[in-house]
Amino acid sequence: MNNLGMKFDFNNMMSPYVADGVTEEEISGLLPEIEKAFKAMAEKRAGGKMDWRDLPYNQDNVVDDIINYAESVKNDFEAFVVLGIGGSALGPLAVQQAINHPYYNELPREKRGGYPKFYVADNVDPEKLACLFEAVDPTKCLFNCVSKSGSTSETMSQFMIIKELLSEKLPKDEAAKHIVCTTDKEKGNLIKIAKEEGYKTFIIPSGVGGRFSELTPVGLLPAAMCGIDIKKMLQGAAEMDKLCSESDIYKNPAAMYAVLSYVAMKKGKNIAVMMPYADSLKLISDWFAQLWAESLGKRYDNDGKEIFVGQTPVKALGVTDQHSQVQLYTEGPFDKMIVILGVEKFKREMDIPAIYGDIPSLGFLGGVSQSKLIQTEQMATEYALLKSGKMNLTITLPEVNEFTIGGLLYMFEVATGFAGELLNINAFDQPGVEEGKNATYAMFGRPGYEEKKKELDLRPEKNEKFII
Repeated sequence: MNNLGMKFDFNNMMSPYVADGVTEEEISGLLPEIEKAFKAMAEKRAGGKMDWRDLPYNQDNVVDDIINYAESVKNDFEAFVVLGIGGSALGPLAVQQAINHPYYNELPREKRGGYPKFYVADNVDPEKLACLFEAVDPTKCLFNCVSKSGSTSETMSQFMIIKELLSEKLPKDEAAKHIVCTTDKEKGNLIKIAKEEGYKTFIIPSGVGGRFSELTPVGLLPAAMCGIDIKKMLQGAAEMDKLCSESDIYKNPAAMYAVLSYVAMKKGKNIAVMMPYADSLKLISDWFAQLWAESLGKRYDNDGKEIFVGQTPVKALGVTDQHSQVQLYTEGPFDKMIVILGVEKFKREMDIPAIYGDIPSLGFLGGVSQSKLIQTEQMATEYALLKSGKMNLTITLPEVNEFTIGGLLYMFEVATGFAGELLNINAFDQPGVEEGKNATYAMFGRPGYEEKKKELDLRPEKNEKFII
């Protein structure tokens, strides 16, 4: 057992447990590629190309600044609102859901430890932002604008709306206290604006991309503003880093996760289902979906060869989706690997009353705890998948807290980087995303995108026959 208390059970990924499972011989046959991946990961880390690997160790001053700032302003605002998209939104939401009360915003302030309510404005649907201001008074909010480049259209459009709104309702010096920026140290629009306007600023390390940024101020500031112990999160990540440094992949959960996923993809398992059996872990699936999809979904490999590789992440929740998706997973096509997230000890417990003993279909539940019920249903799903010959693995946390969540997030990040090495792709760019961004800029007439606008103007006209 490792110090995190985390269990990584991949029996049901292996042959002969499941049809066409991974064999130990297949893993042995991949050892040259695995060793090459280990070497590449080490070289990139040493060369400053994986700065997210060192986040558990090099942020003492940053963490102290975040904690001191959160404590100094928490009583000044009714709500803390993150303006961000992608990892800037998914990570903070996942950690908040995991650590804090599921009805955090509905609790009286004293039961929130004096911390403000928490909201994330991540989309540009006009209804959502307008409706937020019907729920909270913007002059009583602290807005955290998160954009490394300062040119993220979605985030900066929200920032511009809020900046104007605050300017109309508050004196300039007072309005500036309602905005805190998380951005690059020197590049981009947002750092320039922050300096000009006098906004409090936290820095995103230059070598850390958005989907790997949860353990930077991107995720640490929102967590601290909700009373979450960010030092313990980083301690958990550091503990996982020790495991991820093991050269024996049978002792390294991140490397093994990557290897199993790689072999599964080779066997046609191009869908990765993540199914937590705990509501607290529900949004970990959302965060993981971006990490896995954006990192591994690539058209070209590092040699310029067209490969169209990637594994589609799908979100599910146990036991809720036993009543919807599990039918497909057990009896549908053999194109998936299912990742189950379990918890040994829940933060709360509820016992089912020993009533209706005369009704066999209900009486058996009497005296059973709800944690026992959900854990039993989890094991039943594992068995159903095993019986159907469907690849699945289970990751179990001893309990959900800052330490274990920090470790879990870090494990998935390392696994993603390792899988990228095995696939011979760049796991840290997103050219497909950039194409959509550039097209948006061109259609709005942003300077510098004239050629893209010409390209868009040449796209084929739509056929009215195919519009009903």
